[in-house]
Amino acid sequence: MGTDVSGFVECRAWHLHQDGRESVWRAAIDLFLLNITRNYDAFGCLFGVRNYANFRPLAADRGLPADASETVRGELDKLAQWPDQAYGTTWITWAELKAVDWDEPAEKTDSRLHEYRQTSDGLRLTGKSSWSPRFAQAVGLSELGPDHAQEWPEGSEWLIDDTLYRSVKLHRRAAVPDDGEWKPVWTVMEALASQHGDDNVRLVVWFDN
Repeated sequence: MGTDVSGFVECRAWHLHQDGRESVWRAAIDLFLLNITRNYDAFGCLFGVRNYANFRPLAADRGLPADASETVRGELDKLAQWPDQAYGTTWITWAELKAVDWDEPAEKTDSRLHEYRQTSDGLRLTGKSSWSPRFAQAVGLSELGPDHAQEWPEGSEWLIDDTLYRSVKLHRRAAVPDDGEWKPVWTVMEALASQHGDDNVRLVVWFDN
């Protein structure tokens, strides 16, 4: 069963007030309109969910902001009876995202070996796997089973038949490329922040299986 992300970009517009009180957070746009991809490396890097690549998450398990918008609260209230449809709720501001060092490496090598095939254009990544029966048999681990996956030094390689298995440590930019699926989200957040301030724009997300 796979994991998907949902959420909203929220904005606290400085010129919008209710009954003379301090401005409140409002839902600006549904994440569904900007990014519906299932990318576990990005989920792990940003929010600590499905963190097979072993990043230090930027914003994991912060919960629902105390001042979340009515729209976000309404969405989560509707999902409350299904715990697997709304877990890992967290948030991150545009100010925090602007300060990220996207060249920062993961804390450990990827829990999955990266698999490559040789093509006319060079090596091509074909998959990532925590357990490969063919690899396990070739290196003498088949008796241990998938619950005993090994941690290999970065750069370790094994060429088995036509597949190259490699132990890799990812950097944040590889998980969240500048021109990748999260770019529309960052573009919207940046545009809102230019009008209302970096600390007044945030992304609130939750996950479902």
